[in-house]
Amino acid sequence: MKLWILKPRDENGGPWMPWYDKVFGFVVRSKTEEGARALASKDHRDEGKDAWLDSKLSTCAELAPEGKAEIIMRGFE
Repeated sequence: MKLWILKPRDENGGPWMPWYDKVFGFVVRSKTEEGARALASKDHRDEGKDAWLDSKLSTCAELAPEGKAEIIMRGFE
């Protein structure tokens, strides 16, 4: 299995406006990008499932162990 990170392409537009009651990212374990998008789409909120299925609206990139030091996920309520 691989880890995938999904994020909106434009947090200030499309299905993410207005900003409340929306999901702004996922970290998902799946074999494929399509599987990762499908899992995220099942856990959507008011942004709608298509926001995570459509590559024009969201990105889905494999998380690799290599790369710069950075925060991958931050939970805030």
